[in-house]
Amino acid sequence: MNIVFMGTPDFAVHSLDRIFSDGHKVSAVFTKQDMPRGRKMILTPPEVKVFAESKGLTVFQPSTLRDESVINIIRDLSPDVIVVVAYGKLLPKEVLEIPPLGCINVHGSLLPRFRGAAPIQWTVLSGDKVGGVTTMYMNEGLDTGDMILKHETEVGEDETSEELFNRLAVSGAELLSETLDLLAKGEATKTPQNEAEATYAPMLDKSMCRIDWTKSAYEVHNLVRGLNSWPMALTTLDGKRIKIIKTKKSELSGKPGFVVSTDPLTVACGKGSVEIISLQPEGKKAMDSKSFLMGHKLTKENNFE
Repeated sequence: MNIVFMGTPDFAVHSLDRIFSDGHKVSAVFTKQDMPRGRKMILTPPEVKVFAESKGLTVFQPSTLRDESVINIIRDLSPDVIVVVAYGKLLPKEVLEIPPLGCINVHGSLLPRFRGAAPIQWTVLSGDKVGGVTTMYMNEGLDTGDMILKHETEVGEDETSEELFNRLAVSGAELLSETLDLLAKGEATKTPQNEAEATYAPMLDKSMCRIDWTKSAYEVHNLVRGLNSWPMALTTLDGKRIKIIKTKKSELSGKPGFVVSTDPLTVACGKGSVEIISLQPEGKKAMDSKSFLMGHKLTKENNFE
């Protein structure tokens, strides 16, 4: 099939690679514009652009898909189908109507749960024991189109968003391959979403990062793993910020925020406590808690805020 691909982060690279290796014609790749990243704010291309150019594919980076000239470019490409994976832009009606086989999206949740920008992170933040990916026909709504295929997977109790993200990127590519095969045969089914079961997964922001130690260990642990690897859960100790990278739940108890053990480093929550496995003190590199304790002689009098 002749495919136009739209995607931006590394999650989408797996799907583009699979389309390419399956032998489909990728007539063009659309991705978001290069953005400044890191402390030095160096202009950096999206991962999809880097991969596409390494394969010699044509890449477009329009600021909007609503421009008539951009729409005409897509029309001239005459795609059988447009595949969208974590592109970060909504497709206008004029684009949705171009491919005869429709626009297909790979979404990182079991729809209709967690429509929106950050489905994988909210799967972890919510403590869901099962996550997955869904392929769907796109319409003008936000992840509201008819579903085609789903893949479910168990979410580990200590699994981070980044770890689940990496697993689902591979599963999503496999599911897309199956979906495109069904589409080519005219066998792809359409299953409407149940609106009564719909939930949303809004974009993450740094206002979510502060740990509230009065919450349960279950909630604190889910926050830490859900915000890993961005924007990361935060706390303070002696007035200095610390990113909490990885934790696990503990049955120890004490006053919320106070250290209840230093072997291993464990901090009390409103109910239960969490063992801090790794962290990153302000201005320093990430380290395990044992390394941190070598430079910080903590006692049960110390508390995280």
